[in-house]
This record gives sequence, C-alpha cells and structure tokens, in this order.
Amino acid sequence: MLDQTNELTAFDRDHFFHPSTHMGMHARGETPTRVVTGGKGATIVDRDGRESLDAFAGLYCVNVGYGRTEIADAIATQAHKLPYYHAYVGHGSEPAIQLAKMIIDRAPAGMSRVYFGLSGSDANETNIKLIWYYNNVLGRPEKKKIISRWRGYHGSGVMTGSLTGLALFHNAFDLPRAPILHTEAPYYFRRADRSMSEEQFSQFCADKLEEMILAEGPHTVAAFIGEPLLGTGGIVPPPAGYWEKIQAVLTKYDVLLVADEVVTGFGRLGTMFGSDHYGIKPDLITIAKGLTSAYLPLSGTIVSEKVWDVLVQGSDQLGAIGHGWTYSAHPLCAAAGVANLDLIDKLDLIENVRTVGAHFRAALAAALSDHAHVGEVRGNGLLAAVEFVADKDDRVFFDPEQKIGPRISAALAERGVIGRAMPEGDILGFAPPFCLTQEEADVVVGKTLEAVESVMTQI
Repeated sequence: MLDQTNELTAFDRDHFFHPSTHMGMHARGETPTRVVTGGKGATIVDRDGRESLDAFAGLYCVNVGYGRTEIADAIATQAHKLPYYHAYVGHGSEPAIQLAKMIIDRAPAGMSRVYFGLSGSDANETNIKLIWYYNNVLGRPEKKKIISRWRGYHGSGVMTGSLTGLALFHNAFDLPRAPILHTEAPYYFRRADRSMSEEQFSQFCADKLEEMILAEGPHTVAAFIGEPLLGTGGIVPPPAGYWEKIQAVLTKYDVLLVADEVVTGFGRLGTMFGSDHYGIKPDLITIAKGLTSAYLPLSGTIVSEKVWDVLVQGSDQLGAIGHGWTYSAHPLCAAAGVANLDLIDKLDLIENVRTVGAHFRAALAAALSDHAHVGEVRGNGLLAAVEFVADKDDRVFFDPEQKIGPRISAALAERGVIGRAMPEGDILGFAPPFCLTQEEADVVVGKTLEAVESVMTQI
C-alpha cells in the first residue's frame, strides 16, 4: 500500500496528467492534491477524512448520489456473467438492448434508435458524422456546416472542441476547425442592448442565426447544435421565446437540430429531458452523464425517425455504416444505465428535483440577489448559478485577473461545500445530486453566503 500522505501525493504530481488543471502549478506543488476515497448521497469524503457536500454532483453527473449499491451490484452481476462483447454486425447484450428500449420510452416524441458511446464528446463526434452522412445520402454534398453558439459546451475533442464556444478549449489547440461556425449565445444578462426584453433578445438571437445561414448559403448549412440550457458556459436558462424562434429559422432552411442533453437529460431540469421542458423537437439528442450517474462511462446519440430513415437508405446504398467504437454499448456500462434509470423512477428523484430545486433556487436568490456584487442569480431544476459583478447598477464586470469566481469557489470548499467556478466570467455554479435534501440545500446556501462575504470583504 502507498503511504497515504506522502508517496501517493508524490506519484500524483510526478506521473498523473490531470485534465483541466494548471499543469505547472500542480507539478510544482503549488495547488492542492485531493484524493477522494468515498461518498454517500450528496457527500464525498477524502483520504484525510474530510467530508464535503458535493453541490456539483462531480461534473453534473452523479445524479442519483454516491454509494448506490443497486448500481454497483448490477455492474458486478453483469461482470460475472459477461464483462464484454462488441456490438458490431448485429451483436448485442441483454442490458444494452434493454437500455436502448428504456431510453426511447423516455425520450421526446419522434425518436427511434440509440447509438452508444462512452462520453458526451464521442457522442457529439458521432452526431457530426451522422449529419454529414445524412446529407451525402440525400445528395447534398455541400450541406455540411454546423452552427453552434458561443459559450456552448459540446466536448473537448478536435471537432467537438470546435463545437464548444469557449476560448479555454480553443487556446493553442488550433481550434475551432471548419466547417464549424458560432452564433450568438442566448445569454440575456450579458446582452449588449440592455433595453431589450427577453422576447426581443430571443428574436435578436434568431435574426443573427438567420443572417449567418443566409450569408453562408442555406444549401451549405446542415445543422444547429445547442444545450437546452447553457451549462459550462455559465448555467444560463434560455430567454423567453428563444427555442420557438430558433426552431422556426431551422425549419425554414431545412437545418437539423441537435439537442445536447448531456447535462439536462434524465431529470436535471425536473423533466426527463430538457427538450420536453423547453418545447424542443430535435433530430438528434446527445446523452451521457445522467445516463449512468457516472457510475460507469456511457453516452449515446438518440436518432429521430426522420434521420433514421435516411441512415437506412444510406446503408442500402453503401453497405454497413463505417462508424463504430470498440466499447460501444459496453455490457457493464449498459447494466449501470439500466439500474440507474430504474433507481431514478423508484426513488421518484425527478419529483425531488422539482421540489428541492425550487426551494434551493428561491433560497439562493433570497440570500444573494440584493448583494451589491451579485449581478444575477439564475437557474432551473437543480441547476443554479450566481454571477458576480464589480458594479451592479452599471453591470460592470470584475477584472478577470482578480479571479473572484475561483476565489469564492475555493472559500466555499474550505467551508465543506463544492461549487464550481465557471469559465469566462465570475460565476459560481451548482448542480447537486438529485437526492439533495431541503436541509442540505439550506447548508449550501448558507455556506455560499459566508464564502461570498469572506471574499468580498477582501476587495
């Protein structure tokens, strides 16, 4: 066994390449190493015995909470029975087939099939290939451009990182790549014209999208991708009328709609899918995180009947589709997914999202909305964010060098609660497990207020 205080830390700094981490600072020991060893419900514990209320559910993903033996047992049972077999040329496993049926039963109307992967990034890579394949089969080789939004998050691969509209994921990576384009973010708080109502701003976003499609040529624009509610870009609900107006433009120019539901799928907004919540009628849906509550990695592309019919036509013309991952529909991951969705139903966790989520957001707003340096408290379901400003009345933002958001996040962690400092702004985000209690929600709010006050008194 490794020495839990010294040797493990040394191995971490010398050998472990952490994602989304300041590499030099961590290797030099300037940032902390935290080894998480366990968890139960909404709480995690580290090797030092320090407990933290995880108000971000890992990365929006441990939706049913930590320590669910039902999922662990399902994984173990499947591992003893059949740990792996591929899904190529018609092969399958019982849990993968069962999970596909469970997903379609829960999906918005008009969906047909599920293609499984491992991460949201690879699911969006699948989406890109299917969009291009779809238009080639229909004899439209020029219709290939995909429009995303600034501040959207859709992965960190080459093409999915291009879909993402955040500079952090582009810097020094030669991204974004063609044929990806970006249009206006539906971020009402940061609108340039503050005289606009929400409906007017939504129309402005739709008009900007239409201008881009016309400038590029409708015959070249294949798809539009968007999260029902912006996630990593700031946890930003869409302004009133947004999705209705956007979909009208897409329909007008025969542009496919991809709903990236990696965060919102399977209950995060108090509905099974965010598409249902906002009246979105997608052609493709991206799923991941909440599919297994991250007990094992699993993602998927849900394909609509409209797109599936064209894919079948392509296979009849071209033969077997040339797309596959070794671990597509992995039996262990699928078993975790089946147990996870069963648990969401059995524990009525989506109802808890609605009730505790409403209480949490109301309490957060009551505690912080009137603070001199809080510009906005926003959210939906069990998603919430607090955005900090230097001047509330004139909506002046802090100098990024002050790192207000990260400092508040760190102060909150010191108080035993995990929130996330979101990129490109001083924004503190929350996405707790669905099993969060009202009492735990109140703890998060109280500790957040303490953290805000501790940092703001320093400036």
